Amino acid sequence: MSVEEQDTKTTDTAGLEVLDRDECLRLLAQAPIGRIVFTDRALPAVQPVNFTMHGVDIVIRTSPDSKLARATRDTVVAFEVDDYDVQGRTGWSVMVVGLGRAVTDPGELAVLEELPLRPWAPGRRSHFIRIVTDIITGRRIPS
Repeated sequence: MSVEEQDTKTTDTAGLEVLDRDECLRLLAQAPIGRIVFTDRALPAVQPVNFTMHGVDIVIRTSPDSKLARATRDTVVAFEVDDYDVQGRTGWSVMVVGLGRAVTDPGELAVLEELPLRPWAPGRRSHFIRIVTDIITGRRIPS
């Protein structure tokens, strides 16, 4: 990284590099696994999921009778991805807050069925959740 690039980077009070929206979206698109944060019976719940991006939105495929499917019907959720290098002591994290909604429109479902999103977990996964990328923040530990 050149001196000019270092000078244009913004850092937070902890010294972490603040990532702009475009960089956050780029990193999201590269990550195979994320964590969705939602409310389950009035308590916070976190679940790892594989996902894909559709434009700037996050798409998850799950079972129609899962607690994740029941809990994400037009509700605000958080979604987080990260990557790190233990040896190099570097890493990054991106967090999205947005509306999670069940996809029910037949035309939209047909489009989402064609995305490269194949569930890792066994069983029927015919329910799609789309998270609108509303608030997006990211940080990187500088090398």
